[in-house]
Amino acid sequence: MTSQKTGGLNLKAGDWVVVRSKAEILASLDKKGQLDKMPFMPEMLQYAGQKLQVSKRAHKTCDPINGLESRALPDTVHIGDLRCDGSAHADCQAGCLFFFKDAWLRRAEDTASPALPATGAGCTEQDLQAGTIDTSIPADKDGPTYVCQATQVNAATQPLPWYRASQYVEDLASGNTTVLRMINAFTFWTWHTIAGAGLGIGTPMRWLYDRYQQLIGGSPYPWRNGRVPKGKPTPALQLDIKEGEFVRTKSYPEILDTLDGEWKNRGLYFDAEMVPYTNKTLKVLKRVSRLIHEKTGKMLVFKSPCMILEGSVCEAKFAKCRKLCPRGYYLYWRDIWVNKIS
Repeated sequence: MTSQKTGGLNLKAGDWVVVRSKAEILASLDKKGQLDKMPFMPEMLQYAGQKLQVSKRAHKTCDPINGLESRALPDTVHIGDLRCDGSAHADCQAGCLFFFKDAWLRRAEDTASPALPATGAGCTEQDLQAGTIDTSIPADKDGPTYVCQATQVNAATQPLPWYRASQYVEDLASGNTTVLRMINAFTFWTWHTIAGAGLGIGTPMRWLYDRYQQLIGGSPYPWRNGRVPKGKPTPALQLDIKEGEFVRTKSYPEILDTLDGEWKNRGLYFDAEMVPYTNKTLKVLKRVSRLIHEKTGKMLVFKSPCMILEGSVCEAKFAKCRKLCPRGYYLYWRDIWVNKIS
């Protein structure tokens, strides 16, 4: 399907929109259920006709499986905290924020907005469901190859170099972030770059950072090496923690004792964006044992479940190449990184 220009609604965080009718949305899609290679997923149909509030403009996003750069995505927003429940994708538990193209929305105050013209190939609900599986790839021992918005991010976006200043202007103009948050993000990266320049000042700079964060109630320096020696297995722990219970996340030094030199514990990465959530009491939102791999489209089944903690999402504060990305990934926690609260 050729790229279709919608003109864009120029939506900002806080704007109210109405999701267009099911018929209008289906008419905008190709036979794969996609617009500009971005799927409208069956899980999103329940919101047709609803009045909802924009949380972020998704003018840029991340695709860490395929590279570290930001990706440009025009005429797209995130709405509230609407996340995929995986019901049309074999109960994937990743809980990704939905991408809503402007073409699928109208401004709430624009009651006279005309119906969306039928620019697609006449997609049906059956086509939409069929589009969740890539039938061009035969199913194998790992099952079918799934298609969702997460697996299509690379195809539906363009590279966005970190140094392109216009993205940060749009971050502010869209209401995605504040001036103070942006200053903090760039100040940290400048500090981190100097600390890692090999000038013999890295250790004292990290020490100063930690002391300052202690004074203001912040989190410790987020880029430190795991302490499990190379060649030795990382420790494992499985607790009887259930959804809805509360846990206390361990301190960052305690967690470093469970990580190898690649910041991993049995293959699961402990991201720098998780450091602000250490030493916190948080509610277990979900136990995660299966999710779709964004690059292969295959369902991954974990040997031991991890967990999602309420409010613990990536804010892209410490990244260089995808700084201030609005995608809001859930962060995954091993049992060994938390203490159960009795």
